[in-house]
Amino acid sequence: MSSPSAEPGSAQPGSAWLIVIDPQTIFASPDSAWGSPFFGDAMVRIRELAASFGENVLVTRWMPTGDRDTAWGDYFAEWPFADRPQSDPLFDLVPEARDLSPHPTLDLPTFGKWGAAIEAVVGRGAHVVLTGVATDCCVISTALAAADAGAHVTVAADACAGSTAENHAAALHVMGLYPPQLTVGDTASVLAAR
Repeated sequence: MSSPSAEPGSAQPGSAWLIVIDPQTIFASPDSAWGSPFFGDAMVRIRELAASFGENVLVTRWMPTGDRDTAWGDYFAEWPFADRPQSDPLFDLVPEARDLSPHPTLDLPTFGKWGAAIEAVVGRGAHVVLTGVATDCCVISTALAAADAGAHVTVAADACAGSTAENHAAALHVMGLYPPQLTVGDTASVLAAR
């Protein structure tokens, strides 16, 4: 899959979007060095939220870059298990995430997923609810960039999975320092506001 091809504002204008960050085997499997032990619990809440957002759901995937002339070269030297072709099943969506969105996945070789490709789908200044993995890496990287770009960001804390409980809490604490552009809530508060 590749970048979304949906028309900007193809869903209801001004409506909120759910962005599900990187629900992939590499972050879910207990056999993966990056597998989160909290992924399964977060996925249950992600599916509950997705049912409420209908077509306004976008799913991302982290993909390895082929560029080894930058700091990414050092990164893959430290994490050689992840230095695989993008077609490797390790980068597939978990089965529970495959039907979450009618849009193609947004595949990027970056921690943060916010940028022109997401804005082309959700609109500039959109209200977005972030979920996914890992709270302390790709979620926080996306949240801060989205807030800087003028999006209204809510992080559904219980629909995110951290690398550890401590790292999850630390990332939520940092993101909680950015209101009103960025707020931290939970599944129940997001659903109650819809």
